[in-house]
Amino acid sequence: MINELLWIVLMLVSFSGIILAYRFFGKTGLYIWMAMAVIIANIQVMKTISFFGLVTALGNIIYGSTFLVTDILNENHSKKDAKQAVWVGFFILVSVTIIMQICLGFKAHESDTLSPALQTIFGLLPRIAFASLIAYLISQLHDVWAFNFWKKKFKGEKLWLRNNLSTMVSQLIDNVVFTWIAFVGLFGIFGWEQVFEWPLVIMIFFVSYAMKFVVAVCDTPFIYWSKKIKKEGKLF
Repeated sequence: MINELLWIVLMLVSFSGIILAYRFFGKTGLYIWMAMAVIIANIQVMKTISFFGLVTALGNIIYGSTFLVTDILNENHSKKDAKQAVWVGFFILVSVTIIMQICLGFKAHESDTLSPALQTIFGLLPRIAFASLIAYLISQLHDVWAFNFWKKKFKGEKLWLRNNLSTMVSQLIDNVVFTWIAFVGLFGIFGWEQVFEWPLVIMIFFVSYAMKFVVAVCDTPFIYWSKKIKKEGKLF
């Protein structure tokens, strides 16, 4: 049960971290969190774990937290601010991918012992990053649009419903696009063949979406918390 317990701890730490970032740094703190989250998520996703006896990729929580960031910005500030966070994440992920590929091109000194580990992690990053970028842009922009759509539809009421409707659909879109590119491949284009057999791909897809679904539900109290912070004028 260690993985399951750590999963709960990681979720609470991530959501609390967002609230703290918002409390002490305002919108800037949320932009910083977005940048940090997309980098960490793309490293974590390379690790597969056993979760309640099933197999899934890590990274669902930290990536799921980015939807909370855009929803907080959309609710407490504006649609424009939420979109700004999406583009901040996009810029950071592209920049990190390019920089790390250049770094891997350096010839390591004979005393170096960590270069193979860096190659293992960041050598896979282009494919993971490409999958993440495409999935990220489509799902995040959809989330910003959907949250704003439901906000107008419900006239600013039913925050819990708006938050979950926008996030759960957006997470499904993200899961479909990312799983296909990252684990199924592009039919040999760029040399990206299928990584896992179909049974494992399907298992990862459904388990990861179930986890994202739970994350979307659990982040609801935190968006109410952020709204309270904004209303009481506690932002620095």
